[in-house]
Amino acid sequence: MSDRRLENRVLIWVCLLVGVNQLGFGAIVPVLPQYAQSFGVSVSAIGMATGIYGLARFLLAAPAGGMADRFGRRRALALGGLATAAGNLWCAYASSYPEFLTARFLAGAGAGLIVTTGQIVLADISPIERRGRILSIYMSAFVFSVGIGPLPGGVLAEHFGLAAPFIGFAVAGSLSGLLSWFAIPETSHMAHAAAAQVPGIRPSYGRQVQALGRQPGFVLACLVNLMNTAARTGGLFSIVPLIGASRLGMSVQDIGIAMALGLVIGLVAAYPSGVLVDYFGRKAVIVPATIASGTALLLFCIADSPAGYIAASLVWGLASSIGGSAPTAYAADAAPPGMNATTLSLFRMIGDFGYVVGPVLMGVIADLAGANAALEVMAATMVGVAVLFAWIAPETYRRRGKL
Repeated sequence: MSDRRLENRVLIWVCLLVGVNQLGFGAIVPVLPQYAQSFGVSVSAIGMATGIYGLARFLLAAPAGGMADRFGRRRALALGGLATAAGNLWCAYASSYPEFLTARFLAGAGAGLIVTTGQIVLADISPIERRGRILSIYMSAFVFSVGIGPLPGGVLAEHFGLAAPFIGFAVAGSLSGLLSWFAIPETSHMAHAAAAQVPGIRPSYGRQVQALGRQPGFVLACLVNLMNTAARTGGLFSIVPLIGASRLGMSVQDIGIAMALGLVIGLVAAYPSGVLVDYFGRKAVIVPATIASGTALLLFCIADSPAGYIAASLVWGLASSIGGSAPTAYAADAAPPGMNATTLSLFRMIGDFGYVVGPVLMGVIADLAGANAALEVMAATMVGVAVLFAWIAPETYRRRGKL
């Protein structure tokens, strides 16, 4: 099989794998608060059901890289599917809230294995000149599946009860495991072949992390990823809906439509953004996209009508889509030969930390100074990180001539 055919085959199967898994994740979004509330706990405790899932992804990101290197990509992906299935099935039949939280942690660990290892596989098979487009297709599958997931999740909950979406997610996790084992070729040999071309003994994990930490560009790409994740989970998922409901009087349906429109324009822009990343360079896309994402948060602050709210959602969808694959492509470029697993797992771990701290920190700021202040602080931080990246980070790839 030619390299290009293998590349296309792996890309299709990884997108299908991650799409199935994230479809299950999206399916439980509409029912998670009500299901958690059914255990008779406080509102703050309900938030733990979301936070512990992100915590598991954060804690499993680095070990996922080690497992992918030691046992192979396919085994790590299959184990992630198994953990996802077991965790969500446990959620559906949990008899107490602590038991439910434990099950959510297991499900989050499975998702962490799948998402992290999926990116490692794509780094293995993607040549630098096409990396932006490959990762943009992957991100399209990821975002679309999460975005459309609440639709089947809501239907399942409406007809079969609040536990039904968790059972559906368990089925999706099982399918992910089967796809991992039977459809996705093992790609670790590609990374090992690249490492073999470099003389010397392969450094330990700790030395690999130290080497990556000495690359300012990689560190700043991780920081951009952290800000994007924190802004999405703490701003778009938590603060922004409150602004639409409390200040603009929008219904849940109106807010959902606005978010969906942002998702649609993001999907339309995803592949062209990958072309931009491969042609003009990673840095040339990361900097303006990060600034635009911060600007979108400010637009939500000044929105005085549903039309303004929708406009802000469109800007966010476009900016986050354009900047979605660029930091990952930059991180993959920065990986020394044979260190794809360590590089991408570390990059993913730092991004998942934003999943944990974003809602907490922005929630505290909103409680102390208001929703606008929380978005303004995040916007200013994102712009500051973009300026630092523009000033310090070197460009890793820029194509000259035809694509």
